[in-house]
Amino acid sequence: MKGKAKDNLANLLQIKNFTETSADLYFYGDIVSSWWGAWDDTDQYPSAVRDFLNEAKGKDLNIYINSGGGSVFAGMAIYNMLKRHEGFKTVYVDGVAASIASVIALAGDRVIIPANAYFMIHKPWTSATGNADFFREVIDMLDTVEEGMLNVYKEHLVDGVDIETIKEMVAQETWMTGEEAAKYFNIEVGQAIEAVAYSGEMLDKFQNAPQQLKQQLKNEKAQSLAEYRARLNFLRLKGGMIDE
Repeated sequence: MKGKAKDNLANLLQIKNFTETSADLYFYGDIVSSWWGAWDDTDQYPSAVRDFLNEAKGKDLNIYINSGGGSVFAGMAIYNMLKRHEGFKTVYVDGVAASIASVIALAGDRVIIPANAYFMIHKPWTSATGNADFFREVIDMLDTVEEGMLNVYKEHLVDGVDIETIKEMVAQETWMTGEEAAKYFNIEVGQAIEAVAYSGEMLDKFQNAPQQLKQQLKNEKAQSLAEYRARLNFLRLKGGMIDE
C-alpha cells in the first residue's frame, strides 16, 4: 500500500503548469515529516518540497494552500526553503491555512486570502509520556517552537499591530476570515470563491474550528465512505457474477 501511495505522491508532486518562468505548488493536505507519514496523496513533506524547488529553481511560484497544518518542524523547514527560493512567490489560500500552514502561507512575497477562506493561528501542542523532568523539557521545547512561529508572524504584521496582540490570539486559537486576517497581517483579500473541500485530519483536533469547516469535513468523509461502500458492493456483485 505504501508503495502505491509513494507513486501517487510522486505524481502529485510533479511540477504543475510548468512554463519557462513559473510553476505551481500545492499544499492540499496535512503537513507531515516524511514520506512515511504521508497517508494521503495530498500530504506534503519537506524532502518532496525540496525536490520540487530544485526542479523549479529560479522560477516564479504560484502556491495554493488548503491545509489544516500538521508537523511544526516540517512546516518550518518548508517555510525556510520557500523563503530561500529566488523566484517571486504568490500564495493563494483556497480554503484554509491553519496552524503551521499559516506559517507556510506567509512565505509568499504576495499572499492572497479570499474573504470566505480561513487563516488560523494557535499555540503548538504535542503528546508525551515520561517523568516530570521530561515534561519540563517538552514544555521548554514547545515554548521555543512557539517563539519561532511568533518570529514569523512578527515579520509579516501590518504597521501598528503589536506582536503582543498576536500572542494573545495564538493563545486563544484564533480563526480569521481573509478580511479579518488582513487587519493583522500583510495579506491581500481576494474575492470570495466556492469553498474547496479539505481532506486532511487536522480539523478534528482544533477546538475553535468554524462549524462550516467541520460540517464540510464531515460531509466529505461521509461522501468518501459512501463511494467506498458503493464500490465494494459493485465488486461483490461482479465477483458473484463471475462465480456463476
